[in-house]
Amino acid sequence: MLMPKRVKRRKQFRGSMRGKALRGNKITNGEYGLVALEPCWIKSNQIEAARIAMTRHTKRGGQVWIKIFPDKPVTAKPAETRMGSGKGTLEYWVAVVKPGRVMFEIAGVPEEVAKEALRLAMHKLPVKCKIVSRADLEGGE
Repeated sequence: MLMPKRVKRRKQFRGSMRGKALRGNKITNGEYGLVALEPCWIKSNQIEAARIAMTRHTKRGGQVWIKIFPDKPVTAKPAETRMGSGKGTLEYWVAVVKPGRVMFEIAGVPEEVAKEALRLAMHKLPVKCKIVSRADLEGGE
């Protein structure tokens, strides 16, 4: 699973996910990408599941880039615990994704293989996505 090696502070506020992605909204490395259409927290195990689905479908051919990193800690309190007595313990790490963010990129495989690999990865994620090519993002939006 992806997670930071070290962090300055162990626990973080929840924050807000308003607005569109200002950074990471272009395809920089690959030919095809997976773009988020709504705001969401994506857990490290969901990122890993999507990565595995893509690499298995391409039979480890081509290249896959993961453009998001889970650097936000999420805490949870145990079940049936009374209110108070501080913030809960760290449970998992999430990547904050805003609409328009390119999450995965793929290159080095034929178009139909790339699109199918991204479609399989899309099913592993808790967010509505669309598959775009480099030409789509440079020309249309």
